[in-house]
Amino acid sequence: MGSDGFTEFSRHRPRLFALAYRMFGAASDAEDVVQETYLRWAGADRNEIVNPEAWLTTVTVNLCRSELVSARARRETYVGPWLPEPVPTGELGPLDTVEARESVSLALLTAMERLNPVERAVFVLREAFGYPHAEIAAMLDLTEANSQQILHRASTRVRAPKSRFVVPAEEARTMIERFLLAAATGDVSALRALLTDAVVSTADGGGKVNAARRPVVGAEPVARYLIGLTRFLTPASTFAIAAVNGEAALVVRADGTKVSSVMFFELTEAALVTAVRIVVNPDKLRSMPVGD
Repeated sequence: MGSDGFTEFSRHRPRLFALAYRMFGAASDAEDVVQETYLRWAGADRNEIVNPEAWLTTVTVNLCRSELVSARARRETYVGPWLPEPVPTGELGPLDTVEARESVSLALLTAMERLNPVERAVFVLREAFGYPHAEIAAMLDLTEANSQQILHRASTRVRAPKSRFVVPAEEARTMIERFLLAAATGDVSALRALLTDAVVSTADGGGKVNAARRPVVGAEPVARYLIGLTRFLTPASTFAIAAVNGEAALVVRADGTKVSSVMFFELTEAALVTAVRIVVNPDKLRSMPVGD
C-alpha cells in the first residue's frame, strides 16, 4: 500500500476503533477487527472507492457483526459475570454530550449484551455516531423502515424500564472519595449510607483472579463485601479517580504501577450507588495505562 492509502486509513482509525469497541465492549476484539479492516483496505482497488469513510465503516461494522457470533459463544463459557473491558475515555473518540458519554458507559455496554448483532449495529451507528437510517440501511443491507424498527426495539431493550441517570463528574468524584474513606477505615455504616437498599455489586474476574462469581445484592451485604476487598490490597497499593469509559472510575494499582482493578459506580439522582461494577480480570485491564 502506498503512503497515501496508509495515511487515509490512519485518519479514520480512531473512529473505527471507537465503533468496534462499542460493538464488542472489548478493546482486544475491536483491535483485531480494525486490523482486518486495514488488510481489506490495503487489498482493495481504492480507485473504485468513492467514499472512504463509508467503505471503512461498512467493512468494520459487518466484520463486527460476524465476529460477535463467536464472541457470544465464548462468553457463554466465561467464568463468572462478564463485564466490558475498561478503556480510558480519551481513546473512545469525541464525547461532547451526555448521550455520547452514555454510549461507552459500562452500564449501557453491559445492557447491550441483550441485543443481537444487527440490533447492536443499528443502535451503535445511530445512537453513538448519528448516521441517518438511509446510510445504516445501506451498510447493513436493510430497508430504511427496518433500520428504524430495529432501533426502536433495541432502544427499548437496553433502556427499559428507565434511562440511566448521569451524575455530574464532580459529584461522582466526591462520592468516590467518600467511598474510599469508608472502605479504608472499615466503616460499614458510612459505606452503607452511600448505597441504595437494592444495590448490586458485580465483579468480573474471569476465573483469573479471586472475585465473586455471582452478583452481591443489598446494601448491607454489598457494604461488607466491598470492605472485605481491602484485604487484597498491599502497602504499595495506590488509588486514583480517572476518566474511564466516559465516567469517573476508581482505578486501583496493587503495586503502584500496573492496574489491578477498575470500579464503576452507577448512581441515582441523589448520588447514591445503585450498582457497582468491578473489573479485575487482568486480561481486560491491558488498555489501562501503567502508573508512574
